[in-house]
Amino acid sequence: MTKLTTFSCVACSGDSPLATPEEIDTLRLQIPAWRILNSEGTGKLERVFEFSDFVQALEFTNNVGNLAEQENHHPAILTEWGRVTVTWWTHKIGGLHHNDFVAAAKTDQLFT
Repeated sequence: MTKLTTFSCVACSGDSPLATPEEIDTLRLQIPAWRILNSEGTGKLERVFEFSDFVQALEFTNNVGNLAEQENHHPAILTEWGRVTVTWWTHKIGGLHHNDFVAAAKTDQLFT
């Protein structure tokens, strides 16, 4: 299987397909620290990243923001003292798309 970090996010339209359960099962193997949640019927990927202080958390937040701009795919980000929660999903289709797994893998790469 090709590493997700080698892909770029592709532009989605409202009729882009959601990731199938089979695709999700395969793709999540590359991002084991992420949890899949269902928020009001919308599938999302979420991970909490821990830091030793607010400055490091804020720096990571900015790095994720830069990644989002490069990929033209934008997450929800909650920055707190010593932690950042990142949530990826594709707004236009109301759920998970291949892009979300790519973006999550690239977010992990920023953290390591």
